[in-house]
Amino acid sequence: MVRRSGRRPGRPGTRDTILDAARAAFAERGYDASTIRAIAASAGVDPALVHHYFGTKEQLFLAAMRFPVNPGELLPKVLAGDRAALGERLVRMFVTVWDSPAGAAGVALLRSAVSSEWTARLLREFLTTQVLRRVLDHLDVDPAEVPLRGSLVASQLVGLALMRYVIRLEPVASAAPETLIATVGPTVHRYLTGALDGVPHSAPSGR
Repeated sequence: MVRRSGRRPGRPGTRDTILDAARAAFAERGYDASTIRAIAASAGVDPALVHHYFGTKEQLFLAAMRFPVNPGELLPKVLAGDRAALGERLVRMFVTVWDSPAGAAGVALLRSAVSSEWTARLLREFLTTQVLRRVLDHLDVDPAEVPLRGSLVASQLVGLALMRYVIRLEPVASAAPETLIATVGPTVHRYLTGALDGVPHSAPSGR
């Protein structure tokens, strides 16, 4: 007989136990402060088993969110190209994903976040660390403005998702994607790169 090599799988239900521990950690401590080691300890497993099932912390987070699309794979295309059209490309990516079958998971998540603070925390972490941070880190903007810019962009995207896919307010609910890209895109772009009136800027360093 030939003995199979590789790590033996965990107990039945181990994967779900890890996901439950991960969701609790990400909701309570946030993405940045959560570690594979701490999540493994909470689940009562070896950290290597977490890596065996999920790979990286980012992949574990996506699995915990039950979101079928990885923003890290889509955003490089959004960030490439003419900066003047960045807002439009971001909205195009957003609408394309949410209009696709994968968008059903986003709708379920959004519905849950409206009524559950625990899910709302996870959604905030997802938007902040997996989408907004990746976009804003690519731009040369005042660090003091980054949180506000990110929140304003999120208000447009989440508001659009809520009206189009959950509340289904017409004519937004049935509008052609190009219409939404042309109308919402410039506003998102202004929030990303335009002047924000009334916002104090960081003081220059040095004397």
